Amino acid sequence: MSAPARYREAEVGGCISATIEARADGTRILRSTEALRWFPPRLTDALEQWAREAPERTFAAKRDARAPWNGDWRRIGYAEMLDRVQAVGQALVDRGLSVERPLAILSDNDLEHLTLALAAMWVGVPYVPVSPAYALVSKDYAKLRHILATVTPGMVFAASPAYAAAIEATVPTGVPIVSGEGTLAGRETLPFDALTATAPGAGARAAHAKVGPETIAKFLFTSGSTRQPKGVVNTHRMLCANQQMLRQVFAFVGHEPPVLVDWLPWNHTFGGNHNVGLVLYNGGTLYIDEGKPTPTGIGETLRNLREISPTIYFNVPKGFEAIADAMDSDPALRRSLFARLHAFMFAGAGLGQAVWDKLEAHGQAEAGERVRIITGLGMTETSPSCLFAVGTDVRSGHVGLPAPGVEAKLVPAATEQGHGKTEVRFRGPNVMPGYWRAAQETRDAFDEEGFYRTGDAVRFIDPAHPERGLSFDGRIAEDFKLSTGTFVSVGPLRAQIIAAGAPCVQDAVVTGLNRDEIGLLIFPRADECRRLSGLPASAPLPDVVHAPEVRAFFQQLADALWASGTGSASRPERMHVLAEPPSIDKGEITDKGSINQRAVLAARAALVDALYEGGSSDPFVILPRKRPGRSETDR
Repeated sequence: MSAPARYREAEVGGCISATIEARADGTRILRSTEALRWFPPRLTDALEQWAREAPERTFAAKRDARAPWNGDWRRIGYAEMLDRVQAVGQALVDRGLSVERPLAILSDNDLEHLTLALAAMWVGVPYVPVSPAYALVSKDYAKLRHILATVTPGMVFAASPAYAAAIEATVPTGVPIVSGEGTLAGRETLPFDALTATAPGAGARAAHAKVGPETIAKFLFTSGSTRQPKGVVNTHRMLCANQQMLRQVFAFVGHEPPVLVDWLPWNHTFGGNHNVGLVLYNGGTLYIDEGKPTPTGIGETLRNLREISPTIYFNVPKGFEAIADAMDSDPALRRSLFARLHAFMFAGAGLGQAVWDKLEAHGQAEAGERVRIITGLGMTETSPSCLFAVGTDVRSGHVGLPAPGVEAKLVPAATEQGHGKTEVRFRGPNVMPGYWRAAQETRDAFDEEGFYRTGDAVRFIDPAHPERGLSFDGRIAEDFKLSTGTFVSVGPLRAQIIAAGAPCVQDAVVTGLNRDEIGLLIFPRADECRRLSGLPASAPLPDVVHAPEVRAFFQQLADALWASGTGSASRPERMHVLAEPPSIDKGEITDKGSINQRAVLAARAALVDALYEGGSSDPFVILPRKRPGRSETDR
């Protein structure tokens, strides 16, 4: 027998074991056996701590061609950041910003963005990091307009003149605009440097003294689906409690300040709360990665990872896939990535087991040991982390056990839509008090015991051994019934389709509500399909998806999925490969690339009808070539 795989030493804790309270109604409450330890009342207390203890240590850095003397990285240390924060905080106080008139930020991840965010928190002014896509990609600015109308900002920061059109369309003329660079035509703008040049005074000190655990730090807006985004209230208590949970789970950050190379957007809770907070809370260093997990953006990420060796690395599944593939032929990348890495972590979607195995194999080949891959479950409303799976036996789909301080309530789904499933709900100091200026939505979000209703389904990995933890079982709201009454569990089916359709499938939307059989709308990966077709990069996507080689690939996929199905709930009878990319205006996709099933089905209802009505006569529909002898009534 071969020796078991060796994993690199990395101390973890917090969610290793849990108590289980079983109730007569079938509900169970899971709690970590490790208590949540003390955490500070304000997140900015960590900035003061590290400015004292490690004043020259780089807190954040971003590549800047204007700073070749600094290795092309523009760096800000902890002491310098504290000085900037106090100056900008005074400027915000001078201009009368408040919870009723917060600061809105239109910017990618940047040093100015980070300075403004911390300065606002320093003086108790909430800030609103808005998805840049709502201003730069959107055509109607509907979500941006809704967000700004909800929070009524007293100041808007625009990183560049690229935001001018969106500001003109959505920001009232009386609202001051701060510009990171250039000016906005037709608007009076204040340069960002004028804020950092402000002398800190009594106003900022007095405002800072009033900041406490229940002070609102930021409003983070959900992505929205068929409804407008909701503003999640994030307090200092939530952020600090969650960071203390992370410190206890990722115990290794207490031995070595974390170093991150990270692109995840700060208008989302994973990048903006989890990752930035992990660095700040533990005195680490954040290298802002301007790359993205796209064919055009991944090159910058790979460049950064060849130069900077992270101690923990976060990404979404598509990013991990691209990095794993690149390491096949890039020994320098692999050497740098594994030089001092304690763990990988992903969230937002399931990581394919093939990619998971490949990452472990690269670690084994480079360092003679595997690096653990951590996953879990969290959301914007919980700031974000609640469950973690940290062991060396973790596999794709596992979400683990509660972090210290979190109570996880497992509730048998009462609705017909949730047939046979168990919803997980959360209560703890990391859970939001509610949605901003949305009283009814806030009431609907909590049950009678104050647990936040997630809408996520989970199940025990091994019911006979609940200590092994939970696995993700899809979104209850996505599941549906066929006309026969057969229940369709969408989450696991989507994961199967994406894995089977690699590398040409980005995501799949499952259709079939109140119909006899399920169908699929497939979002293809345009770059992989172009490569398969042999067509030039300029070829329109409709030509690409109808190229013979691409058509043959999806025909084989349709055949394989039908053959592997065990009944009508898992056997797709028809498929449409979409030539129109998902729309951010219609809520079909977030700027992290996540597809919203309900929004796609609502926006493309006519296409769904055509999928079922066209049959074999429709050139856009692919039907499986069913195996001879297999019963058509095997449902």
